[in-house]
Amino acid sequence: MDFTGAYSPEHLSFLLQGFGVTLEVAFYSIVLSFIVGTVLGVVRYAKIPVLSQAVVLAVETVRNLPLLLIIFFTYFALPEIGFKLDKMFAAVLALVIFESAMISEIVRSGLKSVEKGQIEAARSSGLNNVQTLWHIVLPQALRRMVPPIVSQFISLLKDTSLAVVIALPELMNHAQIINGRNVNYVIPIFVCVAVMYFAVNYALSVLSRRLERRVS
Repeated sequence: MDFTGAYSPEHLSFLLQGFGVTLEVAFYSIVLSFIVGTVLGVVRYAKIPVLSQAVVLAVETVRNLPLLLIIFFTYFALPEIGFKLDKMFAAVLALVIFESAMISEIVRSGLKSVEKGQIEAARSSGLNNVQTLWHIVLPQALRRMVPPIVSQFISLLKDTSLAVVIALPELMNHAQIINGRNVNYVIPIFVCVAVMYFAVNYALSVLSRRLERRVS
């Protein structure tokens, strides 16, 4: 093991560049998957005829597919039908498709966890379905959804490493390039990569606990 050579300024700068791409992909994927997943979850909860059934079919299909397959599909298969995407967009699209399905189930479960008695009381007091959802259901469901949603975002950040299969210049891709220069760098570089992932994921876990206390 060569920690001195592995942790040279050049290598650390190269890893940080890759980590920047990882965080960029994770940021866009988190924002978009949260929006799409929330919409899908609400549609499933609302049981809108035909539309809800179509969403259920799409969500259950995606949830039972490996993320790696979806990444291959967005980068290699879509160009075959005329949609050529660059590596960054293909990775973000794959993550959004996969994570939206997961988040939609979290949102649907959170909404369903609100007691029916409170919903009936809101309706009897004159609130319509949208008002009941916004003023009664969502505030109570939110604090129950925060921990699993943040956990899903942590998984999303880790899943960005799968984009290495399409040579996206993210953290794992840069780590592999450095490791290819010298086999003595493998353990030190992977230790450094692990520390980077841990630092961000631990920060998200702390944020989750604070948000949970704030909304409770």
